[in-house]
Amino acid sequence: MLGKVFKAYDIRGTYPDPLNEGLAWRIGYGCAEYLLAEAAADGRTTPMMRSLVVGYDMRTHSPSLRDALSQGIQDAGGRVIDIGLVDTPHVYYAINHLDCAGGIQVTASHNPPQYNGFKISRRNAKPVGESNGLADIRKIAVLADEKIKGSKTGQIESRDLWDAYREHVLSFLDLRGRKIKVAIDASNGMAGTMVPKVFGDGHASGSLDIVPLYFDNSKGEFVHEPNPLVAANLADLQTLVIKEGADFGICFDGDADRLMVVDEKGTIVGCDHLTAFLAARFLDSHPGAPIMYDLRSSKAVEEDVRAKGGKPIRGRVGHVFMKAAMAEHGGVFGGELSGHFYFRDNFNADSGAVAMAVTLSAIAEAGKPLSEIIAPIARYRQSGEVNFEIEDKDAAIAEVKEHYAGRGEIDELDGVSVDCFAKEGWWANIRKSNTEPLLRLNLEARDQSLLEEKFNELAPMLGERVDH
Repeated sequence: MLGKVFKAYDIRGTYPDPLNEGLAWRIGYGCAEYLLAEAAADGRTTPMMRSLVVGYDMRTHSPSLRDALSQGIQDAGGRVIDIGLVDTPHVYYAINHLDCAGGIQVTASHNPPQYNGFKISRRNAKPVGESNGLADIRKIAVLADEKIKGSKTGQIESRDLWDAYREHVLSFLDLRGRKIKVAIDASNGMAGTMVPKVFGDGHASGSLDIVPLYFDNSKGEFVHEPNPLVAANLADLQTLVIKEGADFGICFDGDADRLMVVDEKGTIVGCDHLTAFLAARFLDSHPGAPIMYDLRSSKAVEEDVRAKGGKPIRGRVGHVFMKAAMAEHGGVFGGELSGHFYFRDNFNADSGAVAMAVTLSAIAEAGKPLSEIIAPIARYRQSGEVNFEIEDKDAAIAEVKEHYAGRGEIDELDGVSVDCFAKEGWWANIRKSNTEPLLRLNLEARDQSLLEEKFNELAPMLGERVDH
């Protein structure tokens, strides 16, 4: 059963089969054994290094899974600091604020309500994935002896960190006295708790006018899938922005670590274009700083960061890799097409709350409509991510490399990237799915006709297009 729920970057599955309280206890036990031993090996012997932060989302089964997880941590001799019903970035903050050995958020992020899971972080809120600890936790969990269940050798303590968390997030907000009206779709998820507690009740600024949509998360159900990457899930927000005359709109995912933005006309803003816009703000205060970006991003990100005097650094797709690259290169800010945004002053971690504060501040400073800000950044044509079904993925990638050898720059940082932009005005990245016989294509060109030409050239090498 454990093998079914352990994924590349987290633990996730349908409740109660295969994910249930019995597995949650084992996972808690495994997390405590692994993370506390890791802290001890680093010579960290403070009481907090025997502690793990635990938070949970609004799903109906999250409280019982939280309880079982916490029991497992205690039975392994760990101390639980329960911070309650919170967004996932709140857990990242708590780990650093309290200087704990790590933390776990009970959540299934953007998955439907019948799913649940666990996002695990080590000290400094560094992510734990399959290649850097999750496989070890699984091994410990499999061997956990249920005879000790309920022995409670550890302790549990509840903490309310909302005041400290709010202060931290709002340190990124400066509206410069400008009145900003923003429509927010919380997707019936954790943004419905976070936004009022952090930005509401006059905490943020009297200049901030929030128009709420789908903030009620009390039933653990969703009006629409809590995944802002699917354009259909933004339809109600787009309508609300136009109806209310908002300056822009934000849609959060289920656990509020990701967001998507629409402009004042209801047009969806690409996360790569938003990255380029926000990067300029960070480069104003940190001249020459490294800016991390998802390698699927528009060429405009690299060009605009360089034009602003910054150092653009392409990163592999996925928060595990982006956070590691932020730390390695000393990046001040980073963004992914998935809607994750990373901040040096937020422990290199992603945060929907901080991204909201920074976006509000950047729009206030610009003093003009978001559509006008984004238009010069969105200067190239993009295919979006297109899936192709093919059994021999490696052979297809080899064919692409052979076909374009000598025509441009080819690298294999993540999948294969073919960059013919300087000579021919286009580039492409092809990545393999980890779990399905799929190749994922992202293609960009200087104009629409060239985009269509190169798409038709590449597609036959990649298999059968899958439109989902």
